[in-house]
Amino acid sequence: MQTAAMILAAGRGTRMRSRLAKVLHPLLGRPLVGWTVTACQEAGMSVCLVVNHQEEAVRAAFSDGTVSFARQEVPRGTGDAVSSGMDRLPAEGTVVVLPGDAPLIEAGTLEQLLVLHHRQRALCTLLSADMAEPGAFGRIVRNQRGEPVRIVEAAECTPEEAALTEINAGIYAFDIAWLRAVLPGLQPHPPKGEIYLTDALELAAAEGRSRVVLHPDADELFGVNDRVSLAHARTVLQRRILAAHSRGGVTFEHPASTVVHVGVRLARDVSVGPGCVLRGQTSVGEGTTLDAHCVLDDAVLGAEVRLLSHSVLEGAEVGNHATVGPFARLRPAADVREGAKIGNFVEVKKSVVEAGAKVSHLSYIGDATVGRGANVGAGTITCNYDGFGKHRTDIGPGAFIGSNSALVAPVSVGAGALVGAGAVIVQDVPPDAVAVARGEQRNHEGAAPRFRARAETRAKAAKAARAAKAAKAEKAEKRQGDA
Repeated sequence: MQTAAMILAAGRGTRMRSRLAKVLHPLLGRPLVGWTVTACQEAGMSVCLVVNHQEEAVRAAFSDGTVSFARQEVPRGTGDAVSSGMDRLPAEGTVVVLPGDAPLIEAGTLEQLLVLHHRQRALCTLLSADMAEPGAFGRIVRNQRGEPVRIVEAAECTPEEAALTEINAGIYAFDIAWLRAVLPGLQPHPPKGEIYLTDALELAAAEGRSRVVLHPDADELFGVNDRVSLAHARTVLQRRILAAHSRGGVTFEHPASTVVHVGVRLARDVSVGPGCVLRGQTSVGEGTTLDAHCVLDDAVLGAEVRLLSHSVLEGAEVGNHATVGPFARLRPAADVREGAKIGNFVEVKKSVVEAGAKVSHLSYIGDATVGRGANVGAGTITCNYDGFGKHRTDIGPGAFIGSNSALVAPVSVGAGALVGAGAVIVQDVPPDAVAVARGEQRNHEGAAPRFRARAETRAKAAKAARAAKAAKAEKAEKRQGDA
């Protein structure tokens, strides 16, 4: 039997107070509605999204072809939304209808809903939960046999109905052929003229074929309506993500301060320090340690890497046994290879740092290659931009670059060459050569006292001039007052 999911994602979500449609709000590496889509797909269902508000953006978020789309021309309630998507469904089978703002629903729950729906040959089976304080949720009214017969909106409840604690989660399983037949007969409700999908439950109950699944965890059916509830959903989902990684052999020193997106891959024996943020398609190899407050975006780290605190990696790759940080920044296309070292306050962009090379302190390496075993001294920069274009710097294997050097690209330093500290290199340095490019040092013996005396004389003169100017201004102000 074919099963499909229809996710209602056409609304504006005005309570989010946002220019962005509610279903597109980012949530740990997926748009909000993406969590519901994934749960349905993991439960073996094809997915159709019913869209309207910011339709193109919603379509773009799922442009991989894994979902289909239907358009609700004018939002007129849940019944109308489902009618808009019926032509995307197979002729027969089962459709599960869900709201687009329920990111906590899990595939196992949907599978259980489908099992009971099929086993009892129901026309409509809804998912419910028991809440001590049901608030604005619709209440489920059951008959004496325990079958659901109707759903009463909170605003329309009698005192007896308001006391009911079983609520409607807005998640239903329907027989597709039956639903297609009854939808055209659903009538608009005043005052907005909306068509309620809940009326279909009453029709199924009239045929004795309505059922309900009472879910033990109301939190899983939680819907996001504003930024407060979005934060709650983020907390729950983050806890699930970290728990899954922990079961796979990952240590989180302080889970409450750690952010790990859903697409991140962590091998066993990875250790993640407090305050770390791992986003996108980041991958971390076995035995790697991330110290406190590191940020990784789409970064790939090999095995036994040591990433020291407060380092930021964006689209970078780090090989096995390398060391990075603290306070290092690896920008897109930075490729730090096996056993290399990137030290504190070093920035690397679009460059290869070969195996065993060291860039230990206060340096910028951009559009460059640092050869195997080379050593780049503190304060060295590759001057890769001339105001018009980017140019490359090549540092050969085993080369040594002295501290505070500037390598003006395009330029190369040959294998085994030495560059003296403070050099400005504008021409290629041959292999095994020594390059010194700075002005000749001259010592003027005994000149320091004379220099200091001249400086003190200038300072005293400047102070006297300021005092005279202030006195003149004071006299002028007094004369003006006397006048």
